[in-house]
Amino acid sequence: MIAYRAILDVPRALAQHLGRLLYTQRRERGTPRRSRALTCFGQAVFALRWFREGRDVPALARDHGISRATGYRYLAEAIDVLATQAPDLHDVLRKAQQDGVTHLILDGKLFATDRLSEQTTSVKGEQIDAWYSGKHREPGGNVQALMEPDGFPLWVSEVEPGSTHDITAARAHVLGALYWAASQLNLPTLADSGYDGAGIGVLTPVKQPGNGRALDVDTRAYNALLRGLRCLGERGFALLTGRWRSLRHITASPRRIGDIVKAALVLTHFEHGRLT
Repeated sequence: MIAYRAILDVPRALAQHLGRLLYTQRRERGTPRRSRALTCFGQAVFALRWFREGRDVPALARDHGISRATGYRYLAEAIDVLATQAPDLHDVLRKAQQDGVTHLILDGKLFATDRLSEQTTSVKGEQIDAWYSGKHREPGGNVQALMEPDGFPLWVSEVEPGSTHDITAARAHVLGALYWAASQLNLPTLADSGYDGAGIGVLTPVKQPGNGRALDVDTRAYNALLRGLRCLGERGFALLTGRWRSLRHITASPRRIGDIVKAALVLTHFEHGRLT
């Protein structure tokens, strides 16, 4: 074994914030003092190392002098306390309107995971792998997100199996609230062509006519402007996956992907001064 020194490149205030959340969780559970292998701060550092470095949990547990089972349990606790701090969808929409945001950007992403044997029935009545995305040609979980006009992520949804299309996932988690935002808050949402037919307040590019005729100049200009604004939304998921390497390939249960992404969103909001 070779020991070496390392520096975790996250603000100390972030580890302290997560430590306070874990301390509150322990008190609510009635955990006796000094009965845990790691302090709340030590557990926070352990969890942040997993998010930041994307390392194997047993290896991290060995680094911190705890067992593999304890490592998985400590990580699950940290994910849970962070995910519960994720912003509510309607609160996000109201605050965006109060802040003078002109529009929001809706996008979805497949978070890669290990292959699973869970089956589901497709729209054609065939048995398919539930978590396999034919579009991306890999297994994963579909998560929807709302971004500010500059692409900063504001909200993320629960996870849907990778075989779920973006429009279907959006209908399940976010479209109803976006209709309300468009009608009550005058806050439209921009989306790509995968959300075609989403409904009122969700603006998507006009598709090319099936008869081969070209779109008129006004429609082409509308599509160019919309795509130019909407493409900034790609920054949202890039911020999350670029900063928190564990999101690039999630080896935990795919049902936990939603909580993991929500936890990463909370960490990102803290680092950018969005938490009050």
